[in-house]
This record gives sequence, structure tokens and C-alpha cells, in this order.
Amino acid sequence: MFENLLNQILNLHTLYIFLFCYLLGSIPFGLILTKIFFNIDIRSIGSGNTGATNVLRTGNRSLAIITLILDAGKGSASALIGLIYLPDFAIFLGFLAFTGHLFPILLKFKGGKGVATFLGIFIVLSPYSAIIFIALWITVFKTYRYSSLSSILASLSIPLSIVLMHLYKLYSYKEIYVFMIFSIFMAIILIYRHYDNIIRLLNKKENKFNKQ
Repeated sequence: MFENLLNQILNLHTLYIFLFCYLLGSIPFGLILTKIFFNIDIRSIGSGNTGATNVLRTGNRSLAIITLILDAGKGSASALIGLIYLPDFAIFLGFLAFTGHLFPILLKFKGGKGVATFLGIFIVLSPYSAIIFIALWITVFKTYRYSSLSSILASLSIPLSIVLMHLYKLYSYKEIYVFMIFSIFMAIILIYRHYDNIIRLLNKKENKFNKQ
């Protein structure tokens, strides 16, 4: 089995798919959209992030929603490509898109925090986990109005929910093992990317989103 996986990795066609998923993840939709519609660099306002939360700070909710959908779509598309062409690497291809969003070659490896792309991966690979993520994110946000806190807690729900799904026999042992490794690893990275937010939350200096 290991030799079969190694042969797939060394296959030139497989490497092209790997590269494509990383480059897909690298597309900074928030930066592109705000440049087109407002002629501004989204990195110059708010948190300096290219994600949907910072796009929302422009005051255009519709553009923020579009950014969210497109960023999530990068993860979903990569995972779906994996399911179709490389089933053994589906979550890894999602991870490559996630990595591309965080470290985009197009922006000198300075990207977003990866929340939407992280969610997009599991919309395809673990829909139940994605539903729990969304429900928890909305609940925490409506309660505390902190996007960062919502993202941090929701990201932790993915590996935990995968375990619950396994208990109900919705995953095989192989799937749960691989999904757990990648979901935990991505959640840790996502939380680390929120390090500054965590410090501000602890010091009660994090900015809240006011109710509209």
C-alpha cells in the first residue's frame, strides 16, 4: 500500500494536481474583489487580512459574503478534485489549498487565516462536521460578537465532531485516522494564526462587530 501511495506521489500528473490545488488556494479573492469594486488594497485597512471578515470592514456585506463563498470554494474544490482523481489524497489536496491561502506565492507568502478555506474542505469531506462548525461559529458570534473567538472555537469542533461521527460508524478507521491528523494539524495552524487575536481577547482589547 505504501509503495502504491509513493508511486502516485511521484507521478507527474499527481504533482500537477498538487500544484494546482496550492495555486488555487493562493488566489486572494478578498484582495481582488476590493480592488475591483473599491480600488483599495484590503491589506491597508482593519486587520490587514485578505479574508471575508476584513472585507466586511469595508461596509459591503455582499462583497464579504462573496469572498467567504469563494475562499471556502477553494477548499471544497480541491477536496472534490481529490475525491474524483486522487481519493487517497483528498484531504491532503484540501490541505494544500489551505496552505496556499495562508502562504500564497502571489502575495509573497503573506496570506489570510484560512477559516473559510478550512471549512470548505470539510463541507465536501465531512458535511456533518461542517454543519457543526457553522452552527457553533454563528452561536458564539451572536453571543460575543468576536469573529476571532468564533473561528477558534469552531475550528476545534471539526476534529471533535469527526470522532463523534466515527462513534456512530460514519467513517472507517482509515478515514478517521487520516482525517483526525489533518483536521487537528489545520486547527492548530488556524489557532496559531489567531495568536494576536487571542492576546487581545485575553486583554479585553479585541474589537467586536457591532450589531447592524
